[in-house]
Amino acid sequence: MISGYVIGESLRPGAEFGPGGLRLRLRKVGRVDVSGSATAEQPSYWTLVEWEADGDDVDGLARALAEVLEPANGWYADFVAGEERVVVFAGKVFRYRRGDAAGRAEAQAYGRAVGTPEHQLDWAE
Repeated sequence: MISGYVIGESLRPGAEFGPGGLRLRLRKVGRVDVSGSATAEQPSYWTLVEWEADGDDVDGLARALAEVLEPANGWYADFVAGEERVVVFAGKVFRYRRGDAAGRAEAQAYGRAVGTPEHQLDWAE
């Protein structure tokens, strides 16, 4: 099973996340106040969409996310597929074994380079 989340505000205007061939199931949708940690360019409230999918098309799912994420402000989404952590930025995908410090560091370094605030590079393993 593949499970993850995407922040609604991280999607490009007009973009739709619905990878072909994979059926996503909605787990939960919630709004959170991030005014204390959002940058000036980010909204103060985020919509968190948690989802899951059966299947093993990790690459297809990652590509679909990479195509719909807004490139500004270092937005990313992440998900878990078995023992693998997948971190997706606009146009860029990182896959590494959960707990792999070097893989995580590479994804975080990329996030810093594209403007993700340090305190937001905190995905769970």
